[in-house]
Amino acid sequence: MTTLIGEPWPDYGLVDSGHGRKLERYGRFRFIRPEPQAMWAPASDDWDADAEFVPGSDEEGGGRWEYLKPVPREGWPLMWDDVRFTANCTPFRHLGFFPDMAPVWGWMRERVDGMTSPSVMNLFGYTGVGTLAMAAKGTSMVHVDASKKSVEAARQNAVLSGLAEKPVRWIIDDAAKFTAREVRRGRRYDGILLDPPKYGRGPEGEVWKLEEGLPGLIADCRQLLDENSRFCFLTVYAVRMSALAIGELMRQAMGDLPGTVEAGELAVREEARGLLLPTAIFARWSC
Repeated sequence: MTTLIGEPWPDYGLVDSGHGRKLERYGRFRFIRPEPQAMWAPASDDWDADAEFVPGSDEEGGGRWEYLKPVPREGWPLMWDDVRFTANCTPFRHLGFFPDMAPVWGWMRERVDGMTSPSVMNLFGYTGVGTLAMAAKGTSMVHVDASKKSVEAARQNAVLSGLAEKPVRWIIDDAAKFTAREVRRGRRYDGILLDPPKYGRGPEGEVWKLEEGLPGLIADCRQLLDENSRFCFLTVYAVRMSALAIGELMRQAMGDLPGTVEAGELAVREEARGLLLPTAIFARWSC
Protein backbone atom coordinates (compact mmCIF):
# COMPACT_ATOMS: atom_id res chain seq x y z
CA MET A 1 0.00 0.00 0.00
CA THR A 2 1.27 3.44 -0.97
CA THR A 3 0.71 6.72 0.86
CA LEU A 4 0.77 9.98 -1.10
CA ILE A 5 1.55 12.79 1.31
CA GLY A 6 0.46 16.37 0.85
CA GLU A 7 3.19 18.57 2.29
CA PRO A 8 2.57 22.16 3.42
CA TRP A 9 3.11 24.89 0.85
CA PRO A 10 3.06 28.70 1.20
CA ASP A 11 -0.71 29.07 0.65
CA TYR A 12 -1.90 25.93 2.48
CA GLY A 13 -1.08 23.90 5.56
CA LEU A 14 -2.69 21.57 8.08
CA VAL A 15 -1.72 23.52 11.20
CA ASP A 16 -3.04 21.15 13.86
CA SER A 17 -5.58 18.36 14.30
CA GLY A 18 -7.29 16.34 16.98
CA HIS A 19 -10.49 15.62 18.91
CA GLY A 20 -12.39 15.21 15.64
CA ARG A 21 -11.39 18.56 14.13
CA LYS A 22 -8.62 20.12 12.07
CA LEU A 23 -7.15 23.61 11.86
CA GLU A 24 -5.94 24.65 8.40
CA ARG A 25 -4.47 27.77 6.85
CA TYR A 26 -5.66 28.91 3.44
CA GLY A 27 -3.53 31.90 2.58
CA ARG A 28 -3.93 34.49 5.32
CA PHE A 29 -7.04 32.85 6.81
CA ARG A 30 -7.40 29.93 9.22
CA PHE A 31 -10.37 27.57 9.41
CA ILE A 32 -11.60 24.80 11.69
CA ARG A 33 -13.44 21.91 10.08
CA PRO A 34 -14.75 18.55 11.33
CA GLU A 35 -12.37 15.62 10.83
CA PRO A 36 -13.57 12.28 12.27
CA GLN A 37 -10.25 10.56 11.58
CA ALA A 38 -8.35 12.98 13.82
CA MET A 39 -8.96 10.80 16.86
CA TRP A 40 -5.86 11.93 18.76
CA ALA A 41 -5.40 14.97 20.96
CA PRO A 42 -4.36 18.21 19.23
CA ALA A 43 -0.93 19.72 19.77
CA SER A 44 -2.55 22.85 21.19
CA ASP A 45 -5.90 23.60 22.76
CA ASP A 46 -5.71 27.24 21.67
CA TRP A 47 -6.82 27.44 18.03
CA ASP A 48 -7.10 30.95 16.62
CA ALA A 49 -9.35 30.68 13.56
CA ASP A 50 -11.23 33.04 11.26
CA ALA A 51 -14.18 30.67 10.82
CA GLU A 52 -15.40 27.24 11.84
CA PHE A 53 -17.71 24.86 10.02
CA VAL A 54 -20.36 23.57 12.42
CA PRO A 55 -21.78 20.27 11.09
CA GLY A 56 -25.49 19.53 11.02
CA SER A 57 -27.07 16.86 13.16
CA ASP A 58 -28.37 14.74 10.27
CA GLU A 59 -26.46 11.86 8.69
CA GLU A 60 -26.56 13.47 5.26
CA GLY A 61 -24.14 16.15 6.40
CA GLY A 62 -25.21 19.75 6.20
CA GLY A 63 -24.09 22.45 8.56
CA ARG A 64 -23.01 26.06 8.44
CA TRP A 65 -20.00 28.33 8.69
CA GLU A 66 -19.62 30.33 11.88
CA TYR A 67 -17.50 33.38 11.15
CA LEU A 68 -15.28 34.52 14.01
CA LYS A 69 -13.51 37.23 12.01
CA PRO A 70 -14.17 38.93 8.65
CA VAL A 71 -13.68 36.56 5.70
CA PRO A 72 -14.32 37.64 2.07
CA ARG A 73 -17.53 35.89 1.04
CA GLU A 74 -16.59 36.24 -2.64
CA GLY A 75 -13.37 34.36 -1.98
CA TRP A 76 -9.65 35.18 -2.04
CA PRO A 77 -6.79 34.13 -4.34
CA LEU A 78 -4.39 31.29 -3.55
CA MET A 79 -1.54 29.72 -5.50
CA TRP A 80 -0.14 26.22 -5.97
CA ASP A 81 3.07 26.17 -7.97
CA ASP A 82 2.21 28.20 -11.11
CA VAL A 83 -1.59 27.90 -10.77
CA ARG A 84 -3.71 30.63 -9.21
CA PHE A 85 -7.29 29.97 -8.05
CA THR A 86 -9.99 31.28 -5.72
CA ALA A 87 -10.73 29.74 -2.34
CA ASN A 88 -14.04 30.36 -0.60
CA CYS A 89 -16.20 28.91 2.15
CA THR A 90 -18.67 26.62 0.41
CA PRO A 91 -21.90 25.28 1.96
CA PHE A 92 -20.38 21.78 1.73
CA ARG A 93 -17.60 22.57 4.26
CA HIS A 94 -14.93 22.59 1.54
CA LEU A 95 -13.02 25.71 0.51
CA GLY A 96 -13.21 25.45 -3.25
CA PHE A 97 -10.45 22.85 -3.82
CA PHE A 98 -8.94 19.75 -2.24
CA PRO A 99 -5.40 20.44 -0.99
CA ASP A 100 -4.62 16.75 -0.44
CA MET A 101 -4.66 16.38 -4.24
CA ALA A 102 -1.42 18.39 -4.58
CA PRO A 103 0.83 15.29 -4.75
CA VAL A 104 -1.50 13.85 -7.39
CA TRP A 105 -1.13 16.96 -9.55
CA GLY A 106 2.64 16.68 -9.30
CA TRP A 107 2.55 12.95 -10.08
CA MET A 108 0.42 13.48 -13.20
CA ARG A 109 2.82 16.14 -14.43
CA GLU A 110 5.68 13.67 -14.08
CA ARG A 111 3.82 11.00 -16.04
CA VAL A 112 3.43 13.16 -19.15
CA ASP A 113 6.72 15.04 -18.87
CA GLY A 114 8.56 14.97 -22.19
CA MET A 115 5.49 14.06 -24.26
CA THR A 116 4.46 16.17 -27.26
CA SER A 117 0.95 17.61 -26.76
CA PRO A 118 -0.38 15.01 -24.31
CA SER A 119 -4.14 14.79 -23.81
CA VAL A 120 -5.74 14.22 -20.39
CA MET A 121 -9.35 14.08 -19.20
CA ASN A 122 -10.37 15.28 -15.75
CA LEU A 123 -13.71 13.76 -14.72
CA PHE A 124 -15.64 15.38 -11.85
CA GLY A 125 -13.17 18.24 -12.34
CA TYR A 126 -14.79 20.62 -9.80
CA THR A 127 -13.12 24.07 -9.82
CA GLY A 128 -10.34 22.99 -12.12
CA VAL A 129 -7.12 23.25 -10.11
CA GLY A 130 -6.02 19.81 -11.33
CA THR A 131 -6.98 20.72 -14.89
CA LEU A 132 -4.98 23.94 -14.75
CA ALA A 133 -2.00 22.22 -13.11
CA MET A 134 -1.74 20.09 -16.25
CA ALA A 135 -2.66 22.81 -18.75
CA ALA A 136 0.08 25.05 -17.36
CA LYS A 137 2.63 22.45 -18.54
CA GLY A 138 1.26 22.17 -22.07
CA THR A 139 -1.27 19.34 -21.66
CA SER A 140 -4.45 19.46 -23.74
CA MET A 141 -7.27 19.01 -21.23
CA VAL A 142 -10.90 17.93 -21.24
CA HIS A 143 -12.56 19.11 -18.02
CA VAL A 144 -15.91 17.48 -17.18
CA ASP A 145 -18.28 18.33 -14.34
CA ALA A 146 -22.05 18.18 -14.02
CA SER A 147 -22.19 21.46 -12.09
CA LYS A 148 -22.43 24.58 -14.23
CA LYS A 149 -21.33 26.61 -11.21
CA SER A 150 -18.19 24.52 -10.73
CA VAL A 151 -17.23 24.72 -14.41
CA GLU A 152 -17.73 28.49 -14.37
CA ALA A 153 -15.49 28.71 -11.30
CA ALA A 154 -12.89 26.61 -13.13
CA ARG A 155 -12.98 28.95 -16.12
CA GLN A 156 -12.54 31.93 -13.81
CA ASN A 157 -9.56 30.19 -12.21
CA ALA A 158 -8.09 29.74 -15.71
CA VAL A 159 -8.36 33.50 -16.24
CA LEU A 160 -6.84 34.16 -12.81
CA SER A 161 -3.92 31.88 -13.69
CA GLY A 162 -3.37 33.47 -17.09
CA LEU A 163 -4.29 30.13 -18.71
CA ALA A 164 -7.54 31.09 -20.43
CA GLU A 165 -6.00 30.56 -23.88
CA LYS A 166 -4.67 27.08 -23.11
CA PRO A 167 -6.31 24.11 -24.93
CA VAL A 168 -9.01 23.17 -22.40
CA ARG A 169 -12.47 21.89 -23.33
CA TRP A 170 -14.90 22.86 -20.55
CA ILE A 171 -17.73 20.32 -20.50
CA ILE A 172 -20.90 20.56 -18.38
CA ASP A 173 -22.18 17.00 -18.47
CA ASP A 174 -22.76 13.82 -16.54
CA ALA A 175 -19.27 12.28 -16.30
CA ALA A 176 -20.40 8.68 -16.92
CA LYS A 177 -22.52 9.61 -19.95
CA PHE A 178 -19.79 11.78 -21.43
CA THR A 179 -17.18 9.04 -20.99
CA ALA A 180 -19.45 6.49 -22.66
CA ARG A 181 -19.91 8.84 -25.62
CA GLU A 182 -16.14 9.31 -25.88
CA VAL A 183 -15.80 5.52 -26.12
CA ARG A 184 -18.35 5.42 -28.96
CA ARG A 185 -16.46 8.22 -30.72
CA GLY A 186 -13.28 6.16 -30.60
CA ARG A 187 -11.35 8.77 -28.62
CA ARG A 188 -8.14 8.06 -26.69
CA TYR A 189 -6.31 9.86 -23.90
CA ASP A 190 -2.82 9.81 -22.47
CA GLY A 191 -4.21 10.11 -18.96
CA ILE A 192 -7.45 10.24 -16.98
CA LEU A 193 -8.11 11.67 -13.52
CA LEU A 194 -11.30 10.65 -11.69
CA ASP A 195 -12.45 12.19 -8.43
CA PRO A 196 -16.05 10.95 -8.16
CA PRO A 197 -18.36 11.90 -5.29
CA LYS A 198 -20.18 9.32 -3.23
CA TYR A 199 -23.50 10.65 -4.54
CA GLY A 200 -24.41 13.26 -7.10
CA ARG A 201 -26.77 14.39 -9.84
CA GLY A 202 -26.07 15.20 -13.47
CA PRO A 203 -27.29 18.34 -15.27
CA GLU A 204 -30.45 16.49 -16.39
CA GLY A 205 -31.15 14.87 -13.05
CA GLU A 206 -29.03 11.77 -13.62
CA VAL A 207 -28.30 10.01 -10.33
CA TRP A 208 -24.73 8.97 -9.53
CA LYS A 209 -24.11 6.40 -6.80
CA LEU A 210 -20.45 5.52 -6.35
CA GLU A 211 -20.78 1.80 -5.62
CA GLU A 212 -23.13 1.28 -8.58
CA GLY A 213 -21.54 3.54 -11.16
CA LEU A 214 -17.82 3.17 -10.55
CA PRO A 215 -17.17 -0.25 -12.15
CA GLY A 216 -18.76 0.74 -15.44
CA LEU A 217 -17.03 4.10 -15.46
CA ILE A 218 -13.61 2.53 -14.91
CA ALA A 219 -14.33 0.01 -17.68
CA ASP A 220 -15.15 2.87 -20.07
CA CYS A 221 -12.00 4.73 -19.04
CA ARG A 222 -10.00 1.65 -19.98
CA GLN A 223 -11.44 1.87 -23.50
CA LEU A 224 -10.06 5.41 -23.78
CA LEU A 225 -6.51 4.31 -22.92
CA ASP A 226 -3.99 2.21 -24.83
CA GLU A 227 -0.46 0.88 -24.46
CA ASN A 228 0.94 4.36 -25.16
CA SER A 229 -1.14 6.05 -22.46
CA ARG A 230 0.51 7.06 -19.21
CA PHE A 231 -1.95 6.95 -16.33
CA CYS A 232 -5.40 6.58 -14.81
CA PHE A 233 -5.81 7.96 -11.29
CA LEU A 234 -8.90 7.38 -9.12
CA THR A 235 -9.58 9.00 -5.75
CA VAL A 236 -12.43 8.00 -3.45
CA TYR A 237 -13.51 9.88 -0.35
CA ALA A 238 -16.20 7.39 0.74
CA VAL A 239 -14.88 6.04 4.03
CA ARG A 240 -16.73 2.72 3.77
CA MET A 241 -14.81 1.68 0.67
CA SER A 242 -11.40 0.03 0.81
CA ALA A 243 -8.23 0.90 -1.08
CA LEU A 244 -7.85 -2.84 -1.69
CA ALA A 245 -11.27 -2.96 -3.35
CA ILE A 246 -10.71 -0.08 -5.75
CA GLY A 247 -7.18 -1.36 -6.40
CA GLU A 248 -8.56 -4.71 -7.54
CA LEU A 249 -11.18 -2.93 -9.64
CA MET A 250 -8.45 -0.91 -11.36
CA ARG A 251 -6.22 -3.98 -11.75
CA GLN A 252 -9.00 -5.96 -13.42
CA ALA A 253 -9.86 -3.14 -15.81
CA MET A 254 -6.26 -2.37 -16.80
CA GLY A 255 -4.95 -5.94 -16.68
CA ASP A 256 -4.38 -6.20 -20.43
CA LEU A 257 -2.24 -3.04 -20.54
CA PRO A 258 1.46 -2.83 -19.67
CA GLY A 259 2.37 -0.95 -16.54
CA THR A 260 1.50 -1.26 -12.86
CA VAL A 261 -1.46 -0.70 -10.56
CA GLU A 262 -1.06 0.67 -7.04
CA ALA A 263 -3.56 1.42 -4.29
CA GLY A 264 -3.23 3.34 -1.08
CA GLU A 265 -4.18 6.46 0.83
CA LEU A 266 -3.91 10.19 0.45
CA ALA A 267 -2.77 12.03 3.56
CA VAL A 268 -1.79 15.53 4.63
CA ARG A 269 1.17 16.20 6.90
CA GLU A 270 0.36 18.21 10.02
CA GLU A 271 2.67 21.17 10.60
CA ALA A 272 2.54 21.02 14.39
CA ARG A 273 3.99 17.51 14.79
CA GLY A 274 4.51 16.05 11.32
CA LEU A 275 1.85 13.35 11.81
CA LEU A 276 -0.19 12.21 8.83
CA LEU A 277 -3.93 12.81 8.60
CA PRO A 278 -5.57 10.38 6.12
CA THR A 279 -8.07 12.00 3.78
CA ALA A 280 -8.99 9.57 0.97
CA ILE A 281 -8.11 6.30 -0.74
CA PHE A 282 -6.82 5.95 -4.27
CA ALA A 283 -5.98 3.49 -7.02
CA ARG A 284 -3.78 4.31 -9.99
CA TRP A 285 -2.52 2.67 -13.15
CA SER A 286 0.64 4.02 -14.76
CA CYS A 287 2.88 3.06 -17.61
